[in-house]
Amino acid sequence: MIVPALTGFSASAAFILAIGPQNTFILRQGLARSHVFPLVLFCALSDAILITAGVAGFGVIVEMFPSLPVIMTWGGAAFLFAYGALRFWAVWINEYTVEIEGKPVGLWAALAACAAFTWLNPHVYLDTIVLLGAISTEFTQVSQKVAFAIGAMLPSFLFFFGLGYGARLLAPVMQSARAWRILDVLIGLLMWALAIKLIS
Repeated sequence: MIVPALTGFSASAAFILAIGPQNTFILRQGLARSHVFPLVLFCALSDAILITAGVAGFGVIVEMFPSLPVIMTWGGAAFLFAYGALRFWAVWINEYTVEIEGKPVGLWAALAACAAFTWLNPHVYLDTIVLLGAISTEFTQVSQKVAFAIGAMLPSFLFFFGLGYGARLLAPVMQSARAWRILDVLIGLLMWALAIKLIS
């Protein structure tokens, strides 16, 4: 069960670490110490729901379309290579603008914004349902899929809680373009490693 869990963990971690509006929103709220717990819990649970849908849903779809795993394997690998290349391109052009100044807002307004950043972002469906779902087809046993899903969920909880509550410690570092460049290099390398593993 270790291999599926580690595969899920590494894939999910690479996706979630990419800079985006959801992450910077949580960082800002963490800096303001505003509704941190409900916001980070909402983000982590949302990811868990989508990951479960991706891992479980792919099994049902595969029963209907047996050739889908092969198609998704190559399609997923192509996307992972492209995604990795985009991360390297971001490093090359060095255009990083991160607004992370804290701004306290009401709980419901904060949750509404968080929900929009999470559920209205097409990339979250691509990352959790399509790509993680495709990677999960590498494992055929139910116990392996469960381990993969749990492994994939763990980075969300670690990341969002760490980001929300560690915002004041991370702020000086994450305001640096160099820090995001290093992070993008690591993400790009991991994306390419996952793509190679997927098709090997």
